[in-house]
Formats: sequence, C-alpha cells, structure tokens
Amino acid sequence: MPVSKCPHKSEPLWKGWDRKAQKNGLRHQVYVVNGDRYVGEWKDNMKHGKGTQIWKKKGAIYEGDWKFGKRDGYGTLSLPDQETGRHRRVYSGWWKGDKKSGYGMQFFGPKEYYEGEWCGNQRSGWGRMYYSNGDIYEGQWCNDKPEGEGMLRLKNGNRYEGSWQRGMKNGPGRFFHLNHGQLFEGFWVDNVAKCGTMIDFGRDEAPEPTQFPIPKVKILDPDGVLEAALAMFKKTEEEEEE
Repeated sequence: MPVSKCPHKSEPLWKGWDRKAQKNGLRHQVYVVNGDRYVGEWKDNMKHGKGTQIWKKKGAIYEGDWKFGKRDGYGTLSLPDQETGRHRRVYSGWWKGDKKSGYGMQFFGPKEYYEGEWCGNQRSGWGRMYYSNGDIYEGQWCNDKPEGEGMLRLKNGNRYEGSWQRGMKNGPGRFFHLNHGQLFEGFWVDNVAKCGTMIDFGRDEAPEPTQFPIPKVKILDPDGVLEAALAMFKKTEEEEEE
C-alpha cells in the first residue's frame, strides 16, 4: 500500500528577512529615515545597554545607558556650540524613562551651572546653582525653583539664609550685610522684607562699615509701658462692645 507524505511547508521569505532585521546585541551605526543614527547595544529591537545617539536636526549627542529604547541610567548630553562649532556638554548625570532623574550637572552657560538632584527633567531636591553674575544658591528645590530652606550667597559676600517659595524669599529668614557689618532678621514676602530687626554684626571687621553703629534702645520703664498697652487694649475692647 503506498504511503503518502505531506509536503513540507516552506517558511515565507518575509519571516526570514524579519528575523535577520531584528536588532539584538552590539550593532554598528543604524540610521533612521530622518537622518538620526545610533551606535550601540540592542535588545528585542530596542536600544538597550550602552550606546550613542546622534540627532541630525539639533545636532545633539547622547552617550550613555539605555533601557528598552529610552535613556535610563548614567549618560551625557551634548549640543553644538554656535560660536566654536564644537559640541559642548550640557548635562551629565542620571536618567530615568528618558528624563533627567537623580543626581546630575546641567550647564546653562560658560559660567552658569547647576549640580544636584533632578526629577522628571526639573531641579528637585537638594542642589547648588552657580549664576553667571557670581551669586550662588544652595538648598532645596521643587519644580525647577528654590523651594524650602536655602542660602543665597551674593558675589560681594552678603548672604540670605531662610525660607523660599516659588523661587523667591518667603517666610522667616536672615540677611547678612557683611560688607556693612549688619544683620537683618525678619519675615519676607515675595523677595520683600516686610518686618524684622537690624543689629550690628561684625561691624568693626566689615570692609565698608556704616558711619555710625546702631544705637541700643532700652525701655526705662518696661512694666509701665506694658501696663499702658494693656489698658489701651482693654479700652478698645470696651468701646467695640458698646
């Protein structure tokens, strides 16, 4: 009795081509249609591991860690400098999900940079900012602005220590006028000192001391002043009741 054999099905050509096109492991330069290119490691057709990405339109270069197609881990981002024609580093630090997260250093200009914590591409946590005018802020950040407790040291040596909100002095704080040898301690609202006290502080060693020291104010009869104030307060309450 004759034995019939089923013909062997051949695999479609496109499956073999697709299998060969899948990127895994280390690859040489891989280009995309817009001109961007990548050199590095792959996993399951996604950038994964160590690699370098070059964006043609902006000329940006990222060198560092990747995880499933996104910048994740430690890496450096560089941009072309219009003046020199060379690339300059703008950020070195940690990334998560394609965004700056963790500790990193951002360069805003030749003399202006930030070093500290990031979250979702924004300065958040503890950090130190060096400004181009010579000022330095060190303290807490939130939503890319000073928020919480921090110190601003000006170029001339004067400094503010205290509370911040929305990038401005808000709440209790102290301002050291070291050039004049004075200290102001009080309360701020949107960078404006609303109330407080000023005392001499290292006036004898100050480079530009005030012409006269702040006189000491002393109440001769503190009990009498307090009694008069209480009497005035009670009188005001009685008038309001009537």
